[in-house]
Amino acid sequence: MSLDHEPAATDRVQVLSRSPAQTRGLGERVGALMQKGDVVALAGPLGAGKTTLVQGMAEGLGFAGRVRSPSFTLVNEYPTPRGKRYHLDLFRLEHSGEAEEAGLGEFLPGDGMAVVEWADRAADLLPSEHLEIALEMGPQEEVRIIVLTARGKRYRLLLAALANGGQGPC
Repeated sequence: MSLDHEPAATDRVQVLSRSPAQTRGLGERVGALMQKGDVVALAGPLGAGKTTLVQGMAEGLGFAGRVRSPSFTLVNEYPTPRGKRYHLDLFRLEHSGEAEEAGLGEFLPGDGMAVVEWADRAADLLPSEHLEIALEMGPQEEVRIIVLTARGKRYRLLLAALANGGQGPC
């Protein structure tokens, strides 16, 4: 897995993942850098690896249990040593109005950390500052192109720390 970025452009990082294990590993690195109040918005087609990335993020936060997409319940809560982590899966929603009616805005940012799959379906509820992660299918079956985009200073610091191997202030 390689991080490709311009040294001065810490608001966007592209990662080429060659396996689910590498995608999960990237998730672990992101999770290890997350703090209370963080919101991560995920986008990508079915089968792109969003849930695999989320599983890695939970491990990076210190959660040792099983992580599944909450497709029917919309939200799963995972207690971690660093606070609550909410996993929202909006696949079944049609538009932001449904997410708002379901009360999902209380988790963004909420009292913990939130990871939102199919975040485009609740774009109006996302805070202006968040980390956006887009996953796309690559040229080979196992390959994924993952683009992390910082929306705000906090997330530029997170990407800079990620690009430096998880070192440095975040």
